[in-house]
Amino acid sequence: MPKVLASSLRKGNVVDLDGKLYVVLTAQSIHPGKGTPVTQLDLRRIADGVKVSERYKTTDQVERAFVDQREYQFLYGDGEGYHFMNPESYEQLVVPADVIGDQAVYLQEGMTVQLSTHNGVPIAIELPQRVVLEVVETEPTVKGQTAASSYKPAVLSNGVRTSVPAHIGPGTRIVVMTADGSYVERAKD
Repeated sequence: MPKVLASSLRKGNVVDLDGKLYVVLTAQSIHPGKGTPVTQLDLRRIADGVKVSERYKTTDQVERAFVDQREYQFLYGDGEGYHFMNPESYEQLVVPADVIGDQAVYLQEGMTVQLSTHNGVPIAIELPQRVVLEVVETEPTVKGQTAASSYKPAVLSNGVRTSVPAHIGPGTRIVVMTADGSYVERAKD
C-alpha cells in the first residue's frame, strides 16, 4: 500500500493502521505557536465502527488503503439500510446507516453521490455540497424586518432546522449546504 503524508489526508480517505482499515471522519492541521505542526485525525474503524483519534506530525507517513470510489444513485432507505445503484452496471449496493451517519437526512431519491468501497464493502459516502429543500415552517415576516440582514429559524422538508433570511416564507425552495445545513440562497427553479 502506498504511504502518504498525514497532512495530505482528507475526510473520506481510508488508511491502514496496524493491519486494520480506518476511514477519516475529520482531518485538522494544527499549527501551534511553538513546536511542530501536527495533523489531528478522527477515524472510524471499518470493521466494527469504533471511533478513535490520532495525532501525527505533518511529516509522518501513513499507509493509505486502495479504495474504489464511484458515482452511485440513491434509490431508497429501509430497515436494511440505504440502497444505491451503480448507473453503469445497474448493480445495487446496500449501505449501512452508520456509514452514512447524520448525512442521511439530505439523501433524496435519484441523488448522485460518491461512494467509496473497499473489497466491495461500502465504507464512506460523499454527498453533493448543496441540496435544494423546501421550507415547511417558519415565523411570519414582520413588516420592516427585512431592512436589516436578520435570520429567523425554519424547518425544512427533511426535518432539519436552519436559519433563513427574514423574507423567506413557507413553501419557498432554498439551497442548503449538506455539511452543516446552513442557508445558501433561494433556489433558482
